[in-house]
Amino acid sequence: MPSQPSEPSRPPEPSRPSEPPEPSVRSCRSLAIVERAYRGAVETQFSDALYCAFLFHRHLGGLDVLLRGPAVGYAAAAARAPELRLGTAVFSTVTDPRKGLDVLLESGSGVWVEEPDLLAHGLDGEDSLLPGVRRVPGGAMAARWAEYRAVFYL
Repeated sequence: MPSQPSEPSRPPEPSRPSEPPEPSVRSCRSLAIVERAYRGAVETQFSDALYCAFLFHRHLGGLDVLLRGPAVGYAAAAARAPELRLGTAVFSTVTDPRKGLDVLLESGSGVWVEEPDLLAHGLDGEDSLLPGVRRVPGGAMAARWAEYRAVFYL
């Protein structure tokens, strides 16, 4: 009887003792810290820090944002974009941070504000923040830095 051609031999499958655990939700995410409010407001009318945060969120595979210092005012429920005057010129095109935060929250980005900075800026009421923005004790996010892929300032 003619012999059948045999299949080429394959190397043995490497043994896997166990599959690695699923990464935590944050292990693939980055953290952006925003401390300065309305920095370069006239120059960056087309691309402010919160818009950049949204782009980083999309391109990095997830981004959380921590608002500190004067930037906690971005999350104030009663905040209004300020009218900016330079001499007699009035700039009404300064971006509204509430819209930027809404876009971030809707896209799945986490937004936190540090409590000591909230108190320092008079935002201590329970309803003082935009919906979806979370409070965190001072320094608590720094304790979580190891859980993030990258941490940077915007």
